[in-house]
Order: sequence, then C-alpha cells, then structure tokens
Amino acid sequence: MAFDAIFQPIKIGNLTIRNRVVSTAHAEVHATDGGMTTDRYVKYYEEKAKGGCGLCICGGSSVVSIDSPQGWWSSVNLATDRIIPHFQNLADAVHKHGGKIMIQITHMGRRSRWDGFDWSTLLSPSGIREPVHRSTCKTIEEEDIWRIIGDFAQAARRAKEGGLDGVELSAVHQHLIDQFWSPRVNKRTDEWGGSFENRMRFGMEVLKAVRAEVGDDFCVGLRICGDEFHPDGLSHDDMKQIAAYYDETGMVDFFGVVGSGCDTHDTLANVIPNMAYPPEPFLHLAAGVKEVVKAPVIHAQNIKDPNQAQRILEGGYVDLVGMTRAHIADPHLITKIKMDQVDQIKQCVGANYCIDRQYQGLDVLCIQNAATSREYMGLPHIIEQTEGKKRKVVVVGGGPGGMEAARVAAERGHEVTLFEAADQLGGQITTASKAPQRDQIAGITRWFQLELDRLKVDQRMGTRADEATILDLRPDIVVLATGGHPYLEQYPEWGYSENQDESLVVSTWDILNGKVEPGKNVLIYDALCEFSGMSAADYLADKGAKVEIVTDDIKPGAAVGGTTFPTYYRSLYQKEVIMTSDLMLHKVYREGDSLVAVLENEYTGTQEERVVDQVVVENGVRPDEALYYALKDKSRNKGQVDLEALYAIQPQPCLSEEGEEPLLFRLGDCTAPRNTHAAIYDALRLCKDF
Repeated sequence: MAFDAIFQPIKIGNLTIRNRVVSTAHAEVHATDGGMTTDRYVKYYEEKAKGGCGLCICGGSSVVSIDSPQGWWSSVNLATDRIIPHFQNLADAVHKHGGKIMIQITHMGRRSRWDGFDWSTLLSPSGIREPVHRSTCKTIEEEDIWRIIGDFAQAARRAKEGGLDGVELSAVHQHLIDQFWSPRVNKRTDEWGGSFENRMRFGMEVLKAVRAEVGDDFCVGLRICGDEFHPDGLSHDDMKQIAAYYDETGMVDFFGVVGSGCDTHDTLANVIPNMAYPPEPFLHLAAGVKEVVKAPVIHAQNIKDPNQAQRILEGGYVDLVGMTRAHIADPHLITKIKMDQVDQIKQCVGANYCIDRQYQGLDVLCIQNAATSREYMGLPHIIEQTEGKKRKVVVVGGGPGGMEAARVAAERGHEVTLFEAADQLGGQITTASKAPQRDQIAGITRWFQLELDRLKVDQRMGTRADEATILDLRPDIVVLATGGHPYLEQYPEWGYSENQDESLVVSTWDILNGKVEPGKNVLIYDALCEFSGMSAADYLADKGAKVEIVTDDIKPGAAVGGTTFPTYYRSLYQKEVIMTSDLMLHKVYREGDSLVAVLENEYTGTQEERVVDQVVVENGVRPDEALYYALKDKSRNKGQVDLEALYAIQPQPCLSEEGEEPLLFRLGDCTAPRNTHAAIYDALRLCKDF
C-alpha cells in the first residue's frame, strides 16, 4: 500500500498499462546486421518485462529513413521491412510477461555524423550545423520533406505489423521535428518556417501521415523537451504552446517530456542528469506541460527511487514516471517493490557509465550490474543456489570486485569470509565518494553492505589477511581482490618516497581520503584524464586552494564521458581552476619552502616551471600482488583462470577437480587496473558457478 500510486493501471489511447513505471527510449547500441533487433536486444527488454516494468519504449533514435545514419550507435533501422519479423520476436518476449513495448522513431536531421557507413548527406531546415557532432548539413528541400514524412508513416506501419504496441515520435534532443520547431535552427521563410504554424507544419504532417497509416487504435506518442535552455531557442512557455497545439488534434496518445535541448556539450549533460544533479531536476517542466494537455504525460530524468516515484505520482505532477537508468541498474525493480524487498533494489547511483558508453558508440552497460545487457549470454540477475558441494570461500578485499565475489558466492549457498584491511567496505568507491560531485557513488557500497549482511557473510573489517590467516581457515576457494596502490614510483624524477615527509608528490587518493592536508597553491598532474584527477581538482578548489590541473592529453577530463565532463567543467571554471593540456610532468624539486614542477610540452620539448606548495599526481594504479604470489604455489590451479571458459560465461574446469589445496583466483586491480564495472563483471562471471 505504501506504493499504491505506482501500481495503478492506466490507459494510454486504447492500451492499458499495468502500472505507472516506464523504461523510456534510449539507444542500447545492441542492434546489428543493418539495425535489426538481435537476441541480445530481445533478452534485455524481456528481463525488464519479467521484472514487472509496465511499459518499455525501446530504440532511442531509431531511424525511419535511409539518410538518417543508424550505424554509429547500432540503433534500430525502421527504413526496411526486414525489421518486421525481428519486432515480432521482441513483442512476443515482452508480452508473455505482461509488459507492453513501443519504439521511438525519428529522423535525426543534422544530429549525427556523415563520415561513415553510407556517407549520408545530413539535413536541417536551414543548413545550420550541430555543435556536438560538428557535422555540416544541407538545407532540406521540399522533396526531402515529403519523402521523410512518408518514411515516418511506413516506419510506424512496420512497428504495428511487428506486433509492437505503439510508437513514440521523437521531437526532442534537436532531432528533425524539433529542428523545424526551433527558431535557433529554423530560419526558413517559406511555408515550413517563420510563423508558429509554419514551424509546426512538418511535425503536424508527420503525425497526420502516421495516423493515416496505422489508424486510431495504434498508440502514437510524442516526446518533447520542456525547455531548450538556449536564449535563442524554445522556452518553457513555447513548449507548453507546442504541446497544447498538438494535443488539440486528438492524434497524440501521450507526451514524454524531458528537460533541456542537447545540441551543445553543456546542455547534453542536462538530458541525462548524473549524480551531480538533484533528484528529478526538471519535473517542473513536465508538470507545466501536463497543465495544458489532456493526454497522459511521462517524465523521466533522475527518478531512481520508488519513494520518489510514489511522491511524484501522488502529487499528480505527471501520469507515468520513467525509471530508465533505474531499470538498467535493476530490471527487477518493480517485482522487488511488490515483494516488499525495497532494500534489495540495486539503485542507480547516477554514474552515467551506461549513457557515456552509448555516446562513444559502445554498448550500454551498468557500472554496478554486470548482468544488464548480458542476459543473452546467460549471465543471471538472480543467483541460484548451487546443487553441488557447499564450499568454504575466502575473499580478500572489500572493493567492488571483492564485494561482488562475496555476494555471489554467498547467494550460491557457500560459507563466505570476507577480509578488508580498512574499517569499512568500498575500496576506491569510498575514495571517489569524497569528491564534491561524486558522493552518490557510495550507493554501490551501501547496497553491497545490505546484501552481505542479509546473506550473513562473515565480514572481518580492519583485518589485513596474510597467507597464514587465509590458510588457517582451510578454504576450498580463495578469491583475491586486494586492489592496488597509486602508481607514483614510475618516474624517479617526480621525487616520490614512501616516507610521506620526504615525498615531493602525493596521490589523488591521499587528497580525497584526507590523508594529506590540501595545499594552498596546488598543481595536479593527471596522466589518465579520468575521474580521479578531476575529482581531486574539484575537491581542492572546494577547500579554497588555487589549483591548476595539467595533462599531456588533449584536455583535462578527456576520458570522462560526454554527459559527465560538462558538470566538472562547470564547477572547475566557477572555482577558477586553471586547466592546461599538452604538458607532461618531467621533474619535481624542492626550492626553499616551495616545490618546483618542471613541465614539458609533448610536441616541442619546451620546458616551463610552476612554483607551488603541493604537487598531486594521478598516474593510475599499480597492482598489489604480494599476497597472490605468496599463495600461488600453494593453490591447486596455480592461480590461473581458464580464459576460454571465463569469456564464454562457463564454469572454470578446475571447479570439478578434487584436491587438498585450495583454488586461487584474483580479480580487479590486483590483476590489472581497469574500472569498477570490470571488477564486478569478472567477479560475477567467475563466481556464479562456484
């Protein structure tokens, strides 16, 4: 009863949705073979339906025309009848679990790239390029306009013939329909531009053509933005006027409303708000649209928690809530609410690992749930108890890999002991959470802590396990996830010493963990351009330090994803952090009470100096391997992992072999430094067959 608003059915057009929760359209980067929905694609959405999601809208940015390139993001191709039988497989998989499935259809106009695949000529109403993709385009001609309108209608037909429950027309994120709407992009003086009605004409003709093709019974929605957040773009009042205009036709069965345009790097970050944003930051925009339309309104931006969803629905702000990243983190979200297992929900932390991968053309994955998107490989969301021997498993290291290894082994029914040298779980997640914009990442650890407690894992905090301690427990399996240490010793010229009082450089870990007091005039050298360097700069500036962050890469934060680096840049510019590229740290030496950092230009060899009172270095992680090599010769498998079995998600062959000595495995940074997802993925695919 605490979540009764979530479980109220709702009718959209002639379609009844079993609850008020939607997984909204996003590009999955799973479609292959010219944009067909693969078995991977089907299983991904089937898992959400199995987990209770009311409505899935798949295929963000699925194209309707041959000249709207789909290959860059492996999106679904609705420009051919080949897609119809693939849709039938998708619809059947979702429907058998009681869910409904629609697809977003679009022509992206100028919002793409032209330099690959068919080398398409991109289009926009007035030939104005889009800043994010840097793509030039031609001014769309009358013949193109009517061709594309017809393509929208045929795409909708294919969705209907494939058994899907509806289509969502994308008029958001500066796709072609809203390119016609926006005076920022549409400078035309003919019947397709100028006045309000003329700018609306293209979208209206698309809607009419789609309705003429699929009839009144098929669900057709419109996804719009609530405010472009550009002074020369569409304001919230403009968008309310547009929504009311289309709603008045009676041809729109629902509106999906999100905040912000995304044709610049800064506005792109708004569209999928990361952990730097407050909860549901643009709900007011969707609520404003709901005030002027009769059709149901869906809103999805940073709604992660069932209590949020319940409050939003109870308040009548919108009719349905999109919990898209929440379902990427845990596709069984709804079932867990229904079964009073709210504490077991793996809640999205807003790391945006999923969407940042998508913007690089990589498949959508979750930073903390390695089973998401790998359902087709047999990687399980629900770990079944073993039917074989119950084993004694020792895990050393309470970072992400170690926590997942302990959880999975315990779910299998084994007796698990977890050693962690620190007084709390989390490892590098705990360090990351100290940064001003990264605190929510600690949610990963909170979930693991709850699960390990529920599963009664013997957690030995503040205990640095050694060879004797481990072997005294007579384990059957030992999993080492001991991590690594900041790699400051690589270049002697940096002046690193294990004696903190003598060392000329400190690590970002030292800064974020509070081990070293922040300096007043600080140089950060960031060789990786990932999160740690940017987080340390933000943290130090927050403490009042004068900060310069230097890298030999193309820009600071170059490896931070497209929806995340803008939030860092906003904060760092506001705090007057100096950001410098193309310089490597050559040497550090002491001069009186100051430190001198000698920087060398990568391209010219020219050197320059900075006089500071603290030098912070981010140079990645070096594995801590001593315990592994101490145990290796005492293990039955000599610490080796069968890679063919691991990559095929199959049991390790050595698990079926008997012997007195324990099996030994290592994962995460103590093998080779990668990232949180990699450590969790290795732990899941290794330990699921213990």
